[in-house]
Amino acid sequence: MTRDPQAALTALNRFGFGARGGAAGDFVNAASDPRGFVKADLQRPAAPRLEMPGLQPTPALAEMVFAYQAEVKQAPHAAKANATTATAIAEAAPSADAKPAAAKMASADMSSKMASMDMQPKGNADALMRENEGAKPKAPKPLNVIQRTFRAEALARVQRALQADCGFGERLVTFWSNHFCVSAAKGQLGRMWAGSFEREAIRPHVFGRFHEMLMAVEQHPAMLFFLDNQQSLGPDSRAGQNRKRGLNENLAREIMELHTLGVGSGYTQADVTSLARIITGWTFVGRQGKLGPPGTFLFNAHAHEPGPQTLLGKTYPDSGLAQGEAALADIAHHPATAKFIAAKFARHFVADDPPPALTARLHDVFRKTDGDLLALATTLVDSDDAWQVPLTKMRSPYEYLIATGRLLDHIPDEPGRYLGGLNMLGQPLWAPSGPNGFPDTNAAWAAPEGMKLRLDIAAEVASRVGDNVDPRDLLQLVAAGASSQDTRHTIERAESRQQALALLLMSPEFQRR
Repeated sequence: MTRDPQAALTALNRFGFGARGGAAGDFVNAASDPRGFVKADLQRPAAPRLEMPGLQPTPALAEMVFAYQAEVKQAPHAAKANATTATAIAEAAPSADAKPAAAKMASADMSSKMASMDMQPKGNADALMRENEGAKPKAPKPLNVIQRTFRAEALARVQRALQADCGFGERLVTFWSNHFCVSAAKGQLGRMWAGSFEREAIRPHVFGRFHEMLMAVEQHPAMLFFLDNQQSLGPDSRAGQNRKRGLNENLAREIMELHTLGVGSGYTQADVTSLARIITGWTFVGRQGKLGPPGTFLFNAHAHEPGPQTLLGKTYPDSGLAQGEAALADIAHHPATAKFIAAKFARHFVADDPPPALTARLHDVFRKTDGDLLALATTLVDSDDAWQVPLTKMRSPYEYLIATGRLLDHIPDEPGRYLGGLNMLGQPLWAPSGPNGFPDTNAAWAAPEGMKLRLDIAAEVASRVGDNVDPRDLLQLVAAGASSQDTRHTIERAESRQQALALLLMSPEFQRR
């Protein structure tokens, strides 16, 4: 059977997260059938879904946030009331020894309540201690429910990426999650919902239709919260007339600019305003739960702008929720959307300036298959252009850290090191600085300061595990015959195993995809 080490490296790095260490045999399997190795991920339709014990749906998470916020709000009042009662009891007794039995019992009961009163839910303190090994700090503050939830979601995502055979499906998840990004940095709901948003609005549709993913994304409470659509009121709606608040165009603008049509596709500010009117009333149930379970999508007819609206030359009659769904469906099928998505898809996986023929092919498939994302991914893998372009794109920080964990064959039981590394490298998990997501170019990740930080992480990893591995064996696992002579000689001449491992983690074979 013909083996192609360069094609194997392309299969693992361009389409996946790199080879796993241990006995996985990823490089050998990829070298035997590079395209088949990648496409095996596409033959498991349910593979992108992430359902693990403890991961809750968005409405349940909303209930938890609202309950936590209520507890925090009540904590000062409860503490003050307890202190007042304790003082009254103390003043009523002439001395501790002279307290009547009933007073002693009341005082003891109150002291017990005060000692046990902790309005922050307990977290995994042992995990925090492990993150601060070597020091003897004060007992860490218990994690609240929002922190615990975020860490659980992060751990599930990291573990899935580390364990995937090739990782193409997970790479597709990260691509679409960044394309339709929300931010965990926007308030407690944003942090609580970042993981469930990806699980519910992105993962089920990675191998489905683009318009289905688009609808799931724009109606998800996390996106509505992130782009403030719950604050948008139709000026002539009942709610708009009763309150001194009007239209918010954030979601409408980003749908057209970032999610579908793209800048320069011909839409106007009038179109943005029209779409904003069309999706007024798209919100989620709040803490009171009067119109349904908190944290569920809600169409509020009282906030919806009445009347027909004209968008991109087409008039949509006032049909309530259906008006917005019809508009989104048409935008998803617009020729400009196909062009925008095809170009971004090719740029992410192949090169900052992808071959025009590849982009054109992806565009045609998107149009002809009604936005079939499985067909889009399959076309990418089947294209010779996707394999012939040299590996020049720099791995993102997330890809770099996941590739490192895979190579060292380490599955963590807590996410602290990964979250810390992502923060350090400028790609905090699910927390881009704006609605355009994290950048996807070499210029963004190959800057000197960024490379210095990667070297720092490589050195830190090597200092922890370098004495327990042979970097020459790891180079064989990660690149085998595709490794350059310079890389092999550099690792062989290293002064120590630790230095050799750090050099391997900074090599072109490991950094480029």
